[in-house]
Amino acid sequence: MTGRFMANCRICDGILHEFIDLGQQPLSDAFPAPGATEGEFFFRLAAGLCQECTMVQLMEEVPREKMFHQDYPYHSSGSSVMREHFEETARRFLKDALPGPDPFLVELGCNDGVMLGAVSAAGVRHLGVEPSGGVAEVARGKGVRVRTAFFEEETALAIAAEDGRADVVYAANTLCHIPYLDSIFRGLDALLKPDGIFVFEDPYLGEIVERTSFDQIYDEHFYFFTARSVRAMAARFGFELVDVERLPVHGGEVRYTLARRGRRTPAPAVAALLADEERAGLAEPATLDRFAADVARVRTDLVELLRTLRAQGRRVVAYGATAKSATVANYCGIGPELVEFVCDTTPAKQGRLTPGSHIPVRPARAFGDPYPDFALLFAWNHAEEIMAKEREFGEAGGRWILYVPEVRTV
Repeated sequence: MTGRFMANCRICDGILHEFIDLGQQPLSDAFPAPGATEGEFFFRLAAGLCQECTMVQLMEEVPREKMFHQDYPYHSSGSSVMREHFEETARRFLKDALPGPDPFLVELGCNDGVMLGAVSAAGVRHLGVEPSGGVAEVARGKGVRVRTAFFEEETALAIAAEDGRADVVYAANTLCHIPYLDSIFRGLDALLKPDGIFVFEDPYLGEIVERTSFDQIYDEHFYFFTARSVRAMAARFGFELVDVERLPVHGGEVRYTLARRGRRTPAPAVAALLADEERAGLAEPATLDRFAADVARVRTDLVELLRTLRAQGRRVVAYGATAKSATVANYCGIGPELVEFVCDTTPAKQGRLTPGSHIPVRPARAFGDPYPDFALLFAWNHAEEIMAKEREFGEAGGRWILYVPEVRTV
């Protein structure tokens, strides 16, 4: 079974220039049990650039119900860095963006409620919209109001009727997951107050190209935003890009702020980022074709290193059974013959196999029992946090294998 092929842009119906094909890929968060790998869902993971609005997007759409469901395993609060990031985000909203006596904030894809928990604790009216039932229940346990649903126009109309209009709608690592943005923006128009804002943050195409971080491309990430493509998208639906902020989390993101056209004066940061993108050629097919060539080089170098280490009898394990590691493992053909196992702190993944590549997933305690010679760091975006936690691995002579922006050992 495969996804639905897209020949035209989902935003403006423009022609797509396909620039990278990462091969047949599984659902990145579907970890099968040993002996239960028959019938895995695969699709062709390829990305294209719209030659009209410049939006970069996947060439095949995976049905949303296959990715976001009751057993969705990712928890935003699993990283101390991300907890701090979302708690600071909540503090900023509470201080600057929630005016009046009864402000109302809605979060799309609230996950386990790490951001809204702080909003709830401050006594501010809020609502999370989260389609994955398991993490939604965790959020409710933190005192967060959650509607278990996919956000779209119909959902927004129901929320506005029940709770009134929102001052802020926020989404973190969520909007890029949603192909049907026409319905999203109709929903935003119905839900936001006239002067309300939509704030979202997602992986930034500029960082992906600069770092050759191709593993940011996987089933859940349908769009890869730039200031230019977001500006064009917003204008199409009656909104305007009024602010941008570069963020260090998740390997480099941008936080975009949209308002209805003419309601706010765009910040200087918008023009500055647009100029940076023009200089970097992010809307040029040739730039993205070069990125694809760099990705192929990383694959060659990484596979060669792993094969050499195993031929030398060195033990290699991986660290972090992340969603994006599915792209690396399946594109590079990395299986248990090259990597013994992946250690991960998520209980729902432990005892299972990585999607498609079928590397065993073990608890974090297996990492030091005993330490391997080398550790392939799939969770490279948390490198500082992980290396500090696993300091004894380095002290014992262990080496980390990194592949962003190039293959190296540290």
